[in-house]
Amino acid sequence: MATKRIGILTSGGDCAGLNAALRAVVHRAIRNYGWRVFGIRDGSMGLMERPLDFVEFDLSLVTGDMLRLGGTILGTINKGDPFHYPMPDGTFRDRSSEFVEGYRELGIEALVVIGGDGSMRILNQLCRQGGIPMVGIPKTIDNDVAHTDYAIGFSTALDVAGEAIDRLAPTAASHHRVMILEVMGRDVGHIAINAGVAGGADVILIPELPYTLEGIANKIADVRAEGRNHALLVVAEGCRTETGESITKIQSGGEARYGGIGQYLAARLTDLVDAETRVTVLGHVQRGGVPSMRDRVIASAFGVHAVDLISAGRLGRVVAWQHGQVVDVPITDVANITRAVDPFGTLAQTARGLGIYIGEMAS
Repeated sequence: MATKRIGILTSGGDCAGLNAALRAVVHRAIRNYGWRVFGIRDGSMGLMERPLDFVEFDLSLVTGDMLRLGGTILGTINKGDPFHYPMPDGTFRDRSSEFVEGYRELGIEALVVIGGDGSMRILNQLCRQGGIPMVGIPKTIDNDVAHTDYAIGFSTALDVAGEAIDRLAPTAASHHRVMILEVMGRDVGHIAINAGVAGGADVILIPELPYTLEGIANKIADVRAEGRNHALLVVAEGCRTETGESITKIQSGGEARYGGIGQYLAARLTDLVDAETRVTVLGHVQRGGVPSMRDRVIASAFGVHAVDLISAGRLGRVVAWQHGQVVDVPITDVANITRAVDPFGTLAQTARGLGIYIGEMAS
């Protein structure tokens, strides 16, 4: 085989199933092709550090225990764009050439990138600049990567959200409360609408659809009229207020992050709903923990297919899951493109058919 040394890195936010994908790449590359595999630590930083920060994998490092590990053993970063890298003195510098130089110094001949749409865009740009052959593996709990039914991490995050709803429901019933569950979903509502439908929510709010406070209050009133003394509301963190304003929190570094829509809704609904309201914010709990079986299977299939693409010389591709099987699509079809919840799709229509309030159709 022409390619004897390949690199692999994880980039962007962590999620469950990353280690399963790493394991699959190493197994396929070593067992079937006799290649050497180098894991690059902390995403693109591993190739920008001097000395380079990497580990060479062998089969003793990728046992079955990796399937059960959350996070990524290589580490990852979700900030610090190499093209506009923040320096200690407050200035910014283009460090992209350091990434390319690091790749060449390591002597690898292709790179497997595990990341979301944003990571794919940046890494694809880096690889194109340096003439680096690249294959992508999609991962994100938001499940918003284009052209794939599932990305690594979504299934586990959904299981966590579903379990939370199952645990909140009896407490809501016991205390006659309205329970609001805020789940992750910066720009899309895949976790919220899937968990809400599966968990029997009365209201599901997603960034893709506007809503009114009156609509929520009317649904809760309908629930009471049907003889139930409690209600469940699931909201994606990226939802705006009913007037279209973003709810964000400023982090220690000055960065604005979505979050707080659950508390906002609880405060506003107090005047409209005659019931105690409580808020639970799942946050990063959805990213961590033991990967679900589905995430392990999808990650394993993605890893094997990524190596096969390199062997076949089919580079500049991203593996994807469509109609129950692994396929691949051009990176340019995925990078920086968001897969949103379809307001007219099966899940939205199912929710409406079950009487769940999911917002107002745009006029």
